[in-house]
Amino acid sequence: MNILITGGAGFIASHIADANIRRRNKVFILDNLSSGDKGNINPRAKFYKKDIYKDNLEKIFRDNKIDVINHHAAQIDLRKSQTEPIFDARINIEGSLNLLKLAVKYKVRKVVFASSGGAVYGEQEYFPADEKHKTEPLSPYGISKLTVEKYLEFFRSYYGIKYVCLRYSNVFGPRQSMKGEAGVVSVFYKKILAGKNPVINGDGNQTRDYVFVDDVVKANLLAQSYRGSGIFNICTGRETSVNQLFRLINKNLNNRAEEVHGSGIYGEQVRSVLSNKLAGKKLLWKPETGIKAGIIKTGDWFKKYF
Repeated sequence: MNILITGGAGFIASHIADANIRRRNKVFILDNLSSGDKGNINPRAKFYKKDIYKDNLEKIFRDNKIDVINHHAAQIDLRKSQTEPIFDARINIEGSLNLLKLAVKYKVRKVVFASSGGAVYGEQEYFPADEKHKTEPLSPYGISKLTVEKYLEFFRSYYGIKYVCLRYSNVFGPRQSMKGEAGVVSVFYKKILAGKNPVINGDGNQTRDYVFVDDVVKANLLAQSYRGSGIFNICTGRETSVNQLFRLINKNLNNRAEEVHGSGIYGEQVRSVLSNKLAGKKLLWKPETGIKAGIIKTGDWFKKYF
């Protein structure tokens, strides 16, 4: 199977590329390296340094018979989407449409799209949120992710291209950068390893659903071979507070940091946790790495660089 992985030099997608190569799929990586790391690119993949919004991508599709697009390239900074919504829309919406138009022209059979559970649902009305929960995103980033989901359904119904949208909760693990809200694990590790005390926003009781990157990779592999189309939460269904997260990381580093709290962030979600029952039923997926084991594995990776 020939797979084009956009954003393949980034945190999550580089792991997906590695897993596909281990399965002997032919992998093509498309990344403009604005946030990705060239060191993450598997040497057995064919790499194209291009932008999904600005550059002509037709040669990639013309020269390679792409079966599946695994689409992770995006503007992922939620706060930047608030200050620069046009920039966010150009990359996340128009960039995605560029890929979908080429998918139609070159008969790509499926698109796997990295969406965001926390961003598309907005403030939750019930916990955990399943895929039937109302979608009222609170940021242009969340709006752009939801918009691409809607376009994918249009391209399925009109052109016959199957799709799977994976609504991630907060993904963490090796290769994670400090960018974006989901980067809190790496922020804590890097600050503590550098001899600093990370600052916890507010009282630290706000919760998130943290899912380990290896489990996310497995979900993507299952989505690539899934015969139908659909939208699935990829999550643990369990809440971890920021305080709990800090204490787990600090314990793994022999409690070398102090717990410091700062002012809260206006409008920040207090609770966020998703249900993975549909993914379990349809994709036969379930998370296998708990938060404690994932924190240790992530820490082992960060310790190599400090």
